Amino acid sequence: MRADCFSAKPERELHDDSASSYPRTYVLLLKQDDPSKCTAAKLARLGYSIPLYRVSRIPRRSLVLNPFATERLLPSDRVEAVGHGLVVVDCSWEKVGMAFSARLPGLGRRLPTLLASNPVNYAKPHKLSSVEALAAALRIMGFSERASQMLSIFKWGQTLLTLNAEPFEAYSLAMSEEEMEKAEAEFF
Repeated sequence: MRADCFSAKPERELHDDSASSYPRTYVLLLKQDDPSKCTAAKLARLGYSIPLYRVSRIPRRSLVLNPFATERLLPSDRVEAVGHGLVVVDCSWEKVGMAFSARLPGLGRRLPTLLASNPVNYAKPHKLSSVEALAAALRIMGFSERASQMLSIFKWGQTLLTLNAEPFEAYSLAMSEEEMEKAEAEFF
């Protein structure tokens, strides 16, 4: 794998009109699922994300997607994401409570409610795969092109964007926790 695969702006990356650079994305691989079906491992293998194998490797000021975090992800979090990265923890849904029970470095952020597009949890709220969670966070923060690129490597990936088109639009306009909560209540 080439070293430039992990730079903030890989050579093969398409440019998003709304952003001058994309955040680095990291995947904490806890290896609890079937490796052949692991969306996070595929992202790392193809150079879309940097693999992490220990919690201690999570960058200190990065945004860590955590379904139990008290703060929701907001479009204004893009500054922190570009500066310090975006992390998804790849774990089994059966072990999600245990995976997030320990204190994780970084700034915990919870995604607003979205419907999954992956074949296992199709149209179920909050049951996103790792790639769906990363892409959703990128989309909410205004990195639509990068979200679409990540999702394009899965035949069902783009469905996330169409299935949640209206919520994504509303979420990307929220300027505060209160506005995000109101947008979320409008759809779910």
